[in-house]
Amino acid sequence: MLTRGQRIGITVYGCDRDEHTLFRESAHRFGVEPAVTGEPVSVAGALLASGNRCVSVDHRTRVTGPILRALGRVGVRYLSTRSIGVDHIDLEQAARAGITVGNVAYSPAAVADYTLMLIVMSLRHTRSVLDRTAAHDYRPPPTRGRELRDLTVGVVGTGRIGAAVVDRLTGFGARILAHDPRPTLSADYVPLEDLLRRSDVVTLHVPLGARTRHLLDRARLGELKAGAIVVNTGRGALVDTGALADELERGRLGGAALDVLEGEEGIFATDRRRDPVDWPVLARLQRLPNVIVTPHVAYHTDHALRDAVENSILQCLTFESGCRDA
Repeated sequence: MLTRGQRIGITVYGCDRDEHTLFRESAHRFGVEPAVTGEPVSVAGALLASGNRCVSVDHRTRVTGPILRALGRVGVRYLSTRSIGVDHIDLEQAARAGITVGNVAYSPAAVADYTLMLIVMSLRHTRSVLDRTAAHDYRPPPTRGRELRDLTVGVVGTGRIGAAVVDRLTGFGARILAHDPRPTLSADYVPLEDLLRRSDVVTLHVPLGARTRHLLDRARLGELKAGAIVVNTGRGALVDTGALADELERGRLGGAALDVLEGEEGIFATDRRRDPVDWPVLARLQRLPNVIVTPHVAYHTDHALRDAVENSILQCLTFESGCRDA
């Protein structure tokens, strides 16, 4: 076990200002000496981890085989990602490099609250209202909004975040359908195809993997109820974005609210005001008045950040403690 007063080193990559402050504040309390950098983890940057067996990385950077091998060469044996998802990490290459990968848990309320906000905004045509108001057009939108108590919402994935979404939807009086291979709630679980056909709103809360990539592909998007709204605060590649744009442009779907997009890496979390984005599918979506796109910020709350930082540190401490016990 770690002895009293003993401190371990952790190299923290891709750390923004708020995270930096939290890591520094938590360092003394947890007996940690963090080496913090705002630079994303990279082959060249792996040298910063020399002497530390544990590193913490952000979710925005793809952690590839070359990076993992470079980390392994300088002695890294544990990598904690400050995210729930691990799809940005080459897990097979991590194992080959002798590096164990851990993901953190944080308050599901952050993403659940944001999901409900996007659902309500979509149902009330909020993007159109805000656009018109900004242009000094103060008339009501041409299409009236809908109330959740009159609608059926399909929740795909009922883990911690999906369950929190269901809990919030219950307070709005919506009829809720759920789909998950491992039912955990006292909800109305149905096959995915049934959920798609019957739901006015479909919201996605499953991890991204080989089986869930393009979970909503062209065929399944075609099965959605006419006028349905797609909400995605999970991972962009859960949806075939080009096929979704086609359905929206045809007018068959009622709208979409997307906090994540397939291909967002290198664009979301950057300032592109003076460097226009050459991303045709994003341009197609942003031209549609019934589509809301936000840059992967559903998790972005002070509470969730604190959870992610502290749990990343605790994971590294647990790993180091296990090594010393072995």
